[in-house]
Amino acid sequence: MKRALLAATMLGLPVLVGLPVAARAQPIQGLYVGGSVGANFLEQERLRGGGLGSNPGYNPGLTGLASIGYALGNGVRLEVEGSYRSNGLDGSGKPVGIVSLGGRETKIGGMGNVLFDMDIGSPYVFPYLGAGAGYQHVDQRYEQTDVGGPRVALSAKQGYFAYQAIAGAAFPIPGVVGLSATAEYRYLGLSGDRREAGTSVQGAVVTPVSRRVTEDNNHSLLIGLRYAFNVVPPAPPPALAAPAAVPAPAAARTYLVFFDWDRADLTPRARQIIAEAAQAAQHTAVTRIEVSGYADRSGTPAYNQALSLRRAQAVQGELISKGVAQQAITVQAFGDTHPLVPTAAGVREPQNRRVEIVFK
Repeated sequence: MKRALLAATMLGLPVLVGLPVAARAQPIQGLYVGGSVGANFLEQERLRGGGLGSNPGYNPGLTGLASIGYALGNGVRLEVEGSYRSNGLDGSGKPVGIVSLGGRETKIGGMGNVLFDMDIGSPYVFPYLGAGAGYQHVDQRYEQTDVGGPRVALSAKQGYFAYQAIAGAAFPIPGVVGLSATAEYRYLGLSGDRREAGTSVQGAVVTPVSRRVTEDNNHSLLIGLRYAFNVVPPAPPPALAAPAAVPAPAAARTYLVFFDWDRADLTPRARQIIAEAAQAAQHTAVTRIEVSGYADRSGTPAYNQALSLRRAQAVQGELISKGVAQQAITVQAFGDTHPLVPTAAGVREPQNRRVEIVFK
């Protein structure tokens, strides 16, 4: 069941990347580092084909990891991590006939992960999903003392292929640009069985013993911090409309209409500004009205060009509905090539998501 769930997560991640939401900009882009700590819950392991001792169960233990990654700017992040997990054997439920049980399992490893950030429209929380694969080195020790019987000590040190599924959320910290708190759940599984070798000691008799252990499933709950190096501070709120530069009828006048991120539909405030422009056009000596669309740099150049054209066409349609002659309007689109506020690629800038209405 757990492996099926993990497979579904790993197969579903590329599908998510292909959805339209993938065209949206993620909250970070470029290099980032992170670290987290928490609790690891190791499921009870099974003895393959029976064997010496009982199926070992474990107490909750400590886990920690550090990661470095790169956000591609389309919601996808690639990262590598180093991790540590350690759980002590639970000796409280030992079977009848066993005096004491003890032991510990420790894992140290490295994983490569692919993650996808989801923009749900909130500036306060950014959920993400991911999957990874890599290597885990396991140091396992087991000790058992029977009533009137031998003392058994087994150990195993070996590396294994590992796979994991990740679900979490990042919470940007106000006042510290690029810094976010994170909360995560991680499932980690190991492939293959482990062969533990050791000795059984009773009196002066020492006998070699061994057993095979399988089903190493880990569930980790973590909290941490993540720092992205090139996050741009948010810009101040834009002015919704520019005042007329010169009251003279022959002088050029400009109206600015702003849009929500990745949207081309008109807000109530935008319709009000367009109505003011249409009324002014009917009382001003105007020979031509230029309607120019623009976009910020949070999408690809081709996508931004098409988005800026849709915005300009939306303003044109509203002007016509307010009585402006269609033949007096010239529509043009500039994509992200003429920003009011210069930004890096992938940055959302409200003042660059606009349409300019210019009277000539």
